[in-house]
Amino acid sequence: MALSGVCFVPSKLHNLLFPSPKLQTYTTTCFSSAREKLRRESNESPTKYPTSCLRKRLLNLSIVAVILSSPISSISKVMAENLELQRYTDSKEGFTLLTPPSWIKVDKAGATVLFEEPNKAANSVGVVVSPVRLTKLEEFGSPQFVADKLIQAEKRKESTKQAEVIAFSERSGKGGLQVYEIEYIVDSTRGGMKRIFSAVFVASKKLYILNIAHSDKPESPLDMHRRRILEQVLHSFDDAPLT
Repeated sequence: MALSGVCFVPSKLHNLLFPSPKLQTYTTTCFSSAREKLRRESNESPTKYPTSCLRKRLLNLSIVAVILSSPISSISKVMAENLELQRYTDSKEGFTLLTPPSWIKVDKAGATVLFEEPNKAANSVGVVVSPVRLTKLEEFGSPQFVADKLIQAEKRKESTKQAEVIAFSERSGKGGLQVYEIEYIVDSTRGGMKRIFSAVFVASKKLYILNIAHSDKPESPLDMHRRRILEQVLHSFDDAPLT
């Protein structure tokens, strides 16, 4: 098994990539002042600032202002989320995925690997690898068929009060690998309401199942930022070369 490190952004670079609202306001004000100063000086001394030169300088100022203003916020959100994950690869079993770096790897019977959020064991990322006779996932059934099987398994548990499929889809993994993704909710006497994200694929006659569980209670619902992070984990689950 190999666990990669975590990359951190130095504070100065972080401030540049993720400017605060105050910094964005300050930046806009500075560039507005600079443009006004150039226009005033050009009017006072036309020979000092030829029209073509003035236009170029104003254009450059405008470009820099655009780069440092609002569009960077959407880029920074994506980069911030990526920085919150690290790559975990199990070359022995043949799979890879991203995980939250603060989550702790724990041992649990039946799980090939399991990560839990500190002090919140109900929030977890786990993978189970089992040998199968199948060579392709489609031999098992469609995404909807697999989703129904997962729900049936949940409903058979005595602790389950409710289980419902929210969504299911199919994507291509490494080398065109067929991967099913399923989202569903479970309400049980053990931990209350949870949202589950699962990904399934078959490779080298092995069935790989990723299960991401997170508390989603009415009084403390799963927020969009955390959901995006969990979806990145879901989409990162893929085949890896065996060693």
